[in-house]
Amino acid sequence: MARNDGIDRTSARNLAVSDKAVGNTQQHNEREKDSYRNPDIIPQRAAWNVHFKKPAASYTDLFAQLEANGTISTRGLKPDATHYCELIFDVNSAYFDNHGGYEFAKQFYADAYKAAVQIIGGEQYILSAVMHADEINRAMTEVLGREVYHYHLHVVYVPVVEKQILWSKRCKDKALVGTVKETVMQVSRSKKWASKPLLDDAGKPVLQKNGKPVLKKSYSVLQDDFFNYMRAAGYTDVERGERGSTEEHLTVTQFKVQREQERLDSLTAQADQKAQSLAKTSQTLSKKEKELAAVQKKATLTKEALIHARDLDYIGKRTFLGNYSLTEEEFSKLKKQADHGYMMDVENLRLKEELSTAKKEAAHWGQKYHELWYEVKPYLDALHRAPELVRSFLEKILAPKQERTVNAPQRNRKRGQDVEL
Repeated sequence: MARNDGIDRTSARNLAVSDKAVGNTQQHNEREKDSYRNPDIIPQRAAWNVHFKKPAASYTDLFAQLEANGTISTRGLKPDATHYCELIFDVNSAYFDNHGGYEFAKQFYADAYKAAVQIIGGEQYILSAVMHADEINRAMTEVLGREVYHYHLHVVYVPVVEKQILWSKRCKDKALVGTVKETVMQVSRSKKWASKPLLDDAGKPVLQKNGKPVLKKSYSVLQDDFFNYMRAAGYTDVERGERGSTEEHLTVTQFKVQREQERLDSLTAQADQKAQSLAKTSQTLSKKEKELAAVQKKATLTKEALIHARDLDYIGKRTFLGNYSLTEEEFSKLKKQADHGYMMDVENLRLKEELSTAKKEAAHWGQKYHELWYEVKPYLDALHRAPELVRSFLEKILAPKQERTVNAPQRNRKRGQDVEL
């Protein structure tokens, strides 16, 4: 799966399906349910799903037919043995979206189905193979502003291995005892997916210090086989799923939970960023409002000064000839007021310009504040209505993931050390 590093990776998962769960698997894969717990499934797009092998009956009926025809054998199986398995082939949504979407996905999974036939050992053991095209990728849809769907392939099959049945000692012809009586395709998940010896460049088994072979896990082999087949089919712009990744063993539900958690982490980060931006904008707006108040105060003082300046109209006395005579004190006062008046004209002009600029900036930051407020309003509403729930939810999401230390089972040390490459 993608790690948000721009690399498209193949993924192949193998799931054991019990007899109790096979009915639910069929209803999910064949879209037979009236409703689904998975909110990403868009029922209106079910017609876009593509069957590369459509089941003619229920999975259980098909299994019974294979057994009745002798195609498979359940001889000697335990009552709780696994009769069904499911392969899920996948690549990240961006890979298909970048190559044309639906039509490209159909061709890709048509080739992937051919790989499945080889991996399983024959098309006759496949009960159903369907590409789902009705599950929306909400994260990409939100980012790109258009609907983006996640394409993947489900292949339900019967796991079988070739088994030779020998003639027993009860055979009347003693010459036949111990020889092959018949060869059957035995239903066996454990043998089908048994770990195999790791080989070196010369094709010889890699041995441990105790002389026992190092085993390579079957799921790692599955990843290699799928990747190599798709590369050979011409899809050279994909890489193998990360080695050692636990994603090889995730169920569909677990995988979707991880993707949704990543999406929630992203939304939480966006909310935090917008909240910080809102706080910064609020501070800037508050600062501009204070500057505007200061400019308005200066303008008020200037206005008051001009009012007092009108008192000059009443100083001095008019002479008989129509001129005005001023006392020395009045003349000095008039001169000071004239000088002050000139300076006030200049200051008043500057203040008017500052006032106009401040009003524009205040309006701009006010609009910015309201826009950001509306963007973060859903998060603020959620925090207001259920603060403890939101806080607990975010703490769980943002909590650092603990490293797990897994001790190798005692039985692995006896049979050989498993390694996943």
